[in-house]
Amino acid sequence: AFPAGGEGARRLRGAVMHQPVDAAVLVKKPAKHRTQRVEPVHIGPFRGTPGGVERGATLGEVKRSATTLNNPAAVVAEAMERLRGQLFYLQQQGGKVFFTNQPNLNRILLTKMENVEETQVEAQERTLLEKSIAGRQLKVFLWPGPNADIPDTPELKLLILRERDKRLMSNLIRQKGTTPRVNRNTLLFLTPLEGERATLEKLLRRYLAYKMLAGDHTLKLTEEQREEVEQWLKKAEADLQETLHRTYRQIFVPDREGFRESDLGVPTYGERRPLDEKVYEKLRTDGEILEHIAPLVIKRRYLHNHDYVPTEQLAQVGMRTPGEMRVARREAWKQGIAAGVQQGLFGLGTLEDNRPVCRYFEETPPVELVSGEIIIRADICRKQREAAARPVYKLSVATGTASVAESSIGGAPAAPGAVAPPAPTPEEGARRERLRLRFTVPKGKVSGLMGVMNLLQHRFDRLEIALTAESGEMSEREYEDQVREAFRQLGIEVEEEL
Repeated sequence: AFPAGGEGARRLRGAVMHQPVDAAVLVKKPAKHRTQRVEPVHIGPFRGTPGGVERGATLGEVKRSATTLNNPAAVVAEAMERLRGQLFYLQQQGGKVFFTNQPNLNRILLTKMENVEETQVEAQERTLLEKSIAGRQLKVFLWPGPNADIPDTPELKLLILRERDKRLMSNLIRQKGTTPRVNRNTLLFLTPLEGERATLEKLLRRYLAYKMLAGDHTLKLTEEQREEVEQWLKKAEADLQETLHRTYRQIFVPDREGFRESDLGVPTYGERRPLDEKVYEKLRTDGEILEHIAPLVIKRRYLHNHDYVPTEQLAQVGMRTPGEMRVARREAWKQGIAAGVQQGLFGLGTLEDNRPVCRYFEETPPVELVSGEIIIRADICRKQREAAARPVYKLSVATGTASVAESSIGGAPAAPGAVAPPAPTPEEGARRERLRLRFTVPKGKVSGLMGVMNLLQHRFDRLEIALTAESGEMSEREYEDQVREAFRQLGIEVEEEL
């Protein structure tokens, strides 16, 4: 930018000999200079050549003609760049700029942008989001509505909203359609930053206009102009990815008081990680998602004021209670409990007649997270282990049927009617490589039997069960929907139905 009547303006005016520019351009100089207005100048000389007429001026020619001590070449270059971006009839071809009576690409682009529909912008934004999702650690749902059917399952789910709406988030946490949601702590939310929304939509509209330009064969564009459009299109695609990550960055996780909010921050230039993986990594770093559970945390948090806690309840509370520890997978609970038992921080056992019975302590246990399985305070396990030896299982044959009799386990007295085992002898201490037992399970004792089943499965690689249920009835539908379906979900193949 040059002061009106200054040396720079006179040089620029003397260097050009073509159509006049009616518009004046404002360019800011360094902070110590004020913004000044430029008087009308000419760009684009015709020069006589042996082969005809040459038009336009290169940037170097403009710099040589217009640069003065008070207006360095860098300012001239900036002025020319702004002219190219703002004037509709300034053309560039072969490295030279000149004016014609034909609109340039800027004018055509603005016209295309005005014709882009809002639905097109929305559809393109959704397409970009879908391409930015990997779906490996989190199950992602894009732009769910108030009545969206988000599954009420134990898996962690990321819900990406098109705008920040806490009322919608609260409704989705409380309800699954028309029924109350159970696993409320498994929903995570990602929303756009309100201040970045306008920038993203403008860039989306520009990108769509570039695509329309590139596909419009009715325009008589030169080869150089078509190459320029392709370059703009590629740059817009790269800018869109960065702008999308810059916009969708606010995370909301359920808490007892409502929501905890965090920010992904400004993306690193050139970063190509999927959006949902960035959210997962952020929440993992912040401790909102746990891939491993320290046994000491389990002890301090759940056994501080309790003698025992059901393991199934531990796994469920993290999924159902907002603000509780979220685990990435169910195996984390199994590994954490097994490590705690092995380290002697607590024991693993079963609940029998409303009393905790410790079966594993300071050893590696099989953890199933099923009904009847509990973790027990270490001092209770030690007392039971001091009062009795390790579990001894003995077959007691009764008239017409056999049953399993159990000696004192971890200090618990033998069940009523059971045959107390005699003192162990060398023969009884021999190793068994195979067991064949047949017994009738008393009413209400199925949960207590799970400890024995876990022990057998821990000691033997193959456990086969023949099940007979009599003196009752169930419908064929109940059998198919509940019994057979349970076996299918557990991956158990029923070889023969007796």
